[in-house]
Amino acid sequence: MPLITVTYASVRKAPTLKAEIASAVSELTARILRKDPKVTAVIVRAVDAADWFAGVKSLAEQSLASFWLDVHVSEGTNTKDEKAAYLAAMFKRMSELLGPLHNESYAHVDEVKGDAYGFGGLTQERRYIAGQLEVASQRAVA
Repeated sequence: MPLITVTYASVRKAPTLKAEIASAVSELTARILRKDPKVTAVIVRAVDAADWFAGVKSLAEQSLASFWLDVHVSEGTNTKDEKAAYLAAMFKRMSELLGPLHNESYAHVDEVKGDAYGFGGLTQERRYIAGQLEVASQRAVA
């Protein structure tokens, strides 16, 4: 948890670019949003710069790159300041990886209710409840 999808267009063509993007996204998500990288999934998709249009012109025509990042996190687990810092850091890092970015580049932190989101067959709400029961059980034993 979380699931992150990154779609990008860039004239930069490096065989390791997708892995670099996945690594950077995972690192920033762990450091700023405090999400465990062991349970973070990242999907990276490339789109040809000639097929991505912003301001009526393709990115190829403008010699610019762009990206769309969508990250799903449990509702209420991050502050407004953390999300703002994450978006700013992501824009900066993606410009380093992809080259000059079009202003129409986006990152979206989607907060999902804990009872409607999870992984491994359990919702985040059930994981939270199980953790609270474990803590209560440990206190009772002590």
